[in-house]
Amino acid sequence: MKILALDLGNFNSVACDYETQSSRHEFETIVSSKEGLRELLLKRRPDRVVIEICPLAGWVCDVTRGLRIEIQVASTNEDAWRWRHVKRKSDRRDSLKLGHRSALGDLKLVHVPERELRQWRALINYRRQVVQRRTKIKNHLRALLVRENLGWPRGKSGWTQEAVNKLAQWALPLNQVGADDLWRGELGVELEALKATTDLLRQVEKKLDQMGKANERVQLLQSAAGVGPRLSEAIAAVIDDPARFKTGKDVGPYVGLVPKQWQSGETNRLGHITRHGSRLLRALLIEASWAGLRYNPWMREIYQRVKRGSQARRKIAIIAVARRLLIRCWAMLRDGARWRESAPAT
Repeated sequence: MKILALDLGNFNSVACDYETQSSRHEFETIVSSKEGLRELLLKRRPDRVVIEICPLAGWVCDVTRGLRIEIQVASTNEDAWRWRHVKRKSDRRDSLKLGHRSALGDLKLVHVPERELRQWRALINYRRQVVQRRTKIKNHLRALLVRENLGWPRGKSGWTQEAVNKLAQWALPLNQVGADDLWRGELGVELEALKATTDLLRQVEKKLDQMGKANERVQLLQSAAGVGPRLSEAIAAVIDDPARFKTGKDVGPYVGLVPKQWQSGETNRLGHITRHGSRLLRALLIEASWAGLRYNPWMREIYQRVKRGSQARRKIAIIAVARRLLIRCWAMLRDGARWRESAPAT
């Protein structure tokens, strides 16, 4: 077999043409572009292309799949992939190592979806970034009010339209304030940023809502108690094809909701969760699980059973609820079935 291993860079990439029968290899440097990659593939005619997961992986997969060439995308999170004890590291060595491990079948592969789904995932993640941006602005506004000894309501009541209008009465244009009132100018700038970020978030959510209403899988997941539009679209986008997972036991590790394990002989220790996979989906699942304890008997039963009456096990219990919720949502996508309240919590 002829393997073409690529060490991708933002501007230039190094290709290793690796022959599995003889282990003979040859290097070539190309410009990191669709045209450069297409020319390389047509010239080398490999049976398989291997790359590491990175921001460039999407369009590389599109070009390779368009030429009907097998492509493997390797995860670099495994300990065996790290260069801790290597004295010399270069792009050529990286590409050669990638080709060699692919020939041995020693790579943990990453699923790279088609372009349309990648764009949807990117918009979902972008919404999360906008929310974080808005939260940062609100925190700065609160810190500014504390600094000036101005009392302000806690929680959501401090960000109603009436409350924001009151803040605006204290604000002044920055170029019109004196040395003693610079905080008023700073307040005005931050309020403008808050308004712009809120408008931006509204636009993104409107588009996501339109896409969610047109997606049957998103609508199916929303039949589950405690699963709203944001969580349902994240699950549908991350899971993609439910057939990728053989059993529900494969779904939890994919999103990092299983504990780390150290096992040797009679010793078997479990640590914190691995945190692999989508951080956004993991956070949304945990948020939904905390909220679902109030009104979802199925979630509450799992939580109390895992908690065992100990406050120290609260986080362990909520992780268990989030993992079970994800597995049930995966089963709904796999079977095309709506949520059933009568299903036993196993």
